[in-house]
Amino acid sequence: MGLIFRRSEDLGRGVRLNASNRGVSFSKRFGRATVDSRGRLSVRLFKGLTWHGRLWK
Repeated sequence: MGLIFRRSEDLGRGVRLNASNRGVSFSKRFGRATVDSRGRLSVRLFKGLTWHGRLWK
């Protein structure tokens, strides 16, 4: 079992800076949807259920 590093900093207005073992990315929230700089899309369907997809690779 390895160590996992993850840090997230809120920059305001729905923008977040995320740092982890894999590198640094930004994410922007649009209502129930969140898009990040790596092309991932997350949509909160309702409490406890989220759909994840890819916009680009």
